Amino acid sequence: MSEQKLAAELRTEFGKGYARRARMANLIPAVIYGHGADPIHVTLPAKATTLAVRTPNALLSLDINGEGHLALVKDVQRDPVKQIIEHIDLLTVRQGEKVTVDVPVHVEGETAPGTVHNLELTVVSLEAEATHLPTAIEVSIEGRAAGEHIHASDLVLPQGTVLLTDAEALVVNISEAVEIAEEGEETEAAAEGAAEEAPAVEEEAAE
Repeated sequence: MSEQKLAAELRTEFGKGYARRARMANLIPAVIYGHGADPIHVTLPAKATTLAVRTPNALLSLDINGEGHLALVKDVQRDPVKQIIEHIDLLTVRQGEKVTVDVPVHVEGETAPGTVHNLELTVVSLEAEATHLPTAIEVSIEGRAAGEHIHASDLVLPQGTVLLTDAEALVVNISEAVEIAEEGEETEAAAEGAAEEAPAVEEEAAE
């Protein structure tokens, strides 16, 4: 994953009032921490930052008053209704440094006819170099038959990464497809059954 360059500005104001003004100015408040240093409070350009953080574990190359900072996006706080980014937590990293991240699992391919797959584990925890983080782990289910299972230990990881998730954790489960009768078919079947029982009831009444 390549780093994304953004210009950041130092900030000395805090609180909800300041955050509201920053958002009106198309800026996002953020804090950079890590390596035992004092936190650095900055603002980031809203549009470019929103695009950048669409990638899981985005790596940002920040220019803060001419000084470069390499940081990993650790937490994005959004408005629960509008989904606008309200604040971002960033972790300072260095070239070659190992970090722990949660990486999404993506399924590829189609299972055997008459089967379905269930993604039991949507993310796996990995240790990887901060500047070489995978954006996703791909797992192929092509032709998989009912009863087959894919565990975390079966995943093919990028070179240089280490699996931290339990190796026996179930990632994908393949099972037989269950056909569910449509509501119309069920109603029709019930009507046919009632029609078949009606003559028998009438005959008993006549006797």
